[in-house]
Amino acid sequence: MKAKKVTSLVLSAAMVAGMTTGMATTVMADDEQVLKLAVVETAYGQDMWKNVCAKFEEANPGVKVELTIDKKLEDIITPAMKSGDYPDVIMRAVGSESALTETFVKDNNVEEMTDVLEMTVPGEDVKVKDKILPGFVDNSITNPYDDGKTYLMPMFYGPCGLFYNKGLFEEKGWEVPETWDAMWELGDKAKEEGIALFTYPTAGYFDAFFYALLHEAAGAEEFQKALKYGEGAWETEGATKTFDIIEKLASYTEKTTPANANDNDFRKNQQMILDNKALFMPNGNWVIGEMADAPRAEGFEWGFTALPAVEEGGERASYTFFEQIWMPKGAVNKDLGKQFIAYLYSDEAAEIFAKDGNAVQPIQGMADKLDGDAKIYYSIYDDGAVAVMDAFATTEPVEGVTVRSTFFDPVNSLVSGDKTKDEWVEQIKKDSDTLRGALK
Repeated sequence: MKAKKVTSLVLSAAMVAGMTTGMATTVMADDEQVLKLAVVETAYGQDMWKNVCAKFEEANPGVKVELTIDKKLEDIITPAMKSGDYPDVIMRAVGSESALTETFVKDNNVEEMTDVLEMTVPGEDVKVKDKILPGFVDNSITNPYDDGKTYLMPMFYGPCGLFYNKGLFEEKGWEVPETWDAMWELGDKAKEEGIALFTYPTAGYFDAFFYALLHEAAGAEEFQKALKYGEGAWETEGATKTFDIIEKLASYTEKTTPANANDNDFRKNQQMILDNKALFMPNGNWVIGEMADAPRAEGFEWGFTALPAVEEGGERASYTFFEQIWMPKGAVNKDLGKQFIAYLYSDEAAEIFAKDGNAVQPIQGMADKLDGDAKIYYSIYDDGAVAVMDAFATTEPVEGVTVRSTFFDPVNSLVSGDKTKDEWVEQIKKDSDTLRGALK
């Protein structure tokens, strides 16, 4: 992968309040205020953030947004944070290899955002909480401490499911499996033609897959118990079905996958779908942008589906992935930072994100404005798929144990044959006992 280029942008405004349109002036100051914003660069690109920051500055004379955006954000901001110099606002979701956000949460170093929900969206006559879709601020990710308070604010979201080459299926006359039994039958057909049934970018992508599959197999009640590391949660029939399916899927997975399942080489695994070397991979709709310039087989067309049902007529689930924006307790300009976060839920900001980055926020009415491929992916729930949210509960820091290392990373070892399903399950049971005792 090419070396990442660090981009540190200082965006300044020269427009006076009377010249601003579409946004009411929200911050007035005699002296210049600097808001430090740190954003991980993703497939959505940088332009949308530059443009949103510029609009915020236009509406707030005397405010400068200092934007640091990079694919390896942690490498840029961590040295300064170690010396006590924190960004005011950080855009970094849970689930990253660095576990930056999880670390701040576990250490109680995130600022409460409940008051932001009660703020009026700048330039509009509506509260932030009334703009956000139901469920996105009442889950274990945004409210990690089980105290009824919000600490992480939801940003861009997208359904996660299985991506495939629709053109290949049409060429072969194959049907997209609606059950796991049908999936195994297709895997046998594909194997005869030298095509693997499955691959994945990194083991971290198994979070969305694991949550959706567990919800299908165990049901909502057992699912919630498992997310809180409940006693006996991994000995139920639903949990057993989940592990059995993943074990069998590992045997149908392209064997080179684990070698490239890291933050530097994951695109090689995604390329397998474009090259017809594997049929399915779990991912989110951002993969389309990530692979936009990649070579592909003749007739390639992106396809997207929810997970197959465990049994005929059973639930088919799609995990709803969403990113989060938050504030370190060590932030200096907290009031300005919260005003900026509130602005991100304005129609003006949402339209910039959608137009310049194809990024969709969980805001009322946004899905109705989509067309093309985007409408297909975001309408998966209209087609009967069950939307699954939530994640494993937050705990106090436990040395040597993380959700990713316990539940997701071992998938690499299952595929390579270095670990058995039973060994993995025993590890999950043991670590769950430890995590349960460390619940916040």
